[in-house]
Amino acid sequence: MANAATHRSALTPAEIAALALSLAHLGAGPQAATARRALRTLLDDDVADGEVVAATLQTLTTPLGPATADRARVIAAAITEHRIVRLVYGDARANVTIREVEPVTCLVHRDHWYLVGWCRMRRGVRAFRFDRILAVESTGMPARPHRAERYLPFQGRAAA
Repeated sequence: MANAATHRSALTPAEIAALALSLAHLGAGPQAATARRALRTLLDDDVADGEVVAATLQTLTTPLGPATADRARVIAAAITEHRIVRLVYGDARANVTIREVEPVTCLVHRDHWYLVGWCRMRRGVRAFRFDRILAVESTGMPARPHRAERYLPFQGRAAA
């Protein structure tokens, strides 16, 4: 246990998100369930109580549905390979657009997974909810390198 405590404090938010995304699309097999329990234990000890934290932790440790998991695999590969993805995306008002996105990271906030990246159509950082991504494919085109810590829309900004 002492070894786990040492490693827990060394995990960055980007590493936790990567771990959780990898687990999320594993499905419901025994290894996946065990790994999710380990992540929950790791995070339970490391986070403060609160509604947002509790909802986020639940989302992090719940498997994605099969179709969403398939899209998550495409997104994860594009992040790893630094490739641009083309999304068919339905926003909150059911407007559907096709966007090319330079994916940077994935994160969870409350009940939803998000792809965070540079949207070429909007020319800015955007967060795309996984459940609103209707289709995704890699374009095969290289994406510019982006630092993940600059693309976390739900964290507060430090006072200047």
